[in-house]
Amino acid sequence: MKKKYSFILLLVLVLTSCSISYKFTGGSVDYAVYKSISVGDFPNNAELVNPLLSSVFSETLKDKYTRQTRLEVRSGNGGDMHIEGEIVGYYLNSMAISADSYASETKLTMTVNVRFSDYKNPDNDFEKKYTAYQVFDSSQMLTDVEAQLVDEMVKEITDKIFNETVAKW
Repeated sequence: MKKKYSFILLLVLVLTSCSISYKFTGGSVDYAVYKSISVGDFPNNAELVNPLLSSVFSETLKDKYTRQTRLEVRSGNGGDMHIEGEIVGYYLNSMAISADSYASETKLTMTVNVRFSDYKNPDNDFEKKYTAYQVFDSSQMLTDVEAQLVDEMVKEITDKIFNETVAKW
């Protein structure tokens, strides 16, 4: 009986003293080297213009780095890393055609051109386009679903940018 209690006590001590921790955010940022990141504005240069898209995208990207890293996020220039770019595509496409020859689904697509500069390691610099889309029922007006669709596309693109710049996924 004494052996049983000793074993249980030993097991509890071992399990509580050992812990494994892994974060899925800020994956490979060396905080000894990188202290800040600057995020420029992303003007909307797309043919179809949503007046809020530029500010929503820029602020969501800044918030992503603020919440998921210990980097100081700066506006404009001046960080150890810098992200800038422009929204180059925002358009609608008809998707599925119904039996009466009308579109039953519409796809809203957003494309952002991003330039990333790593002033501590220029080998990491890149320029790349990121695209996301959302499909909605054509019986709905774009104005009724646009805010939700934009939020989802912006989240998808900012996740991709974050993963490629600091998480290195």
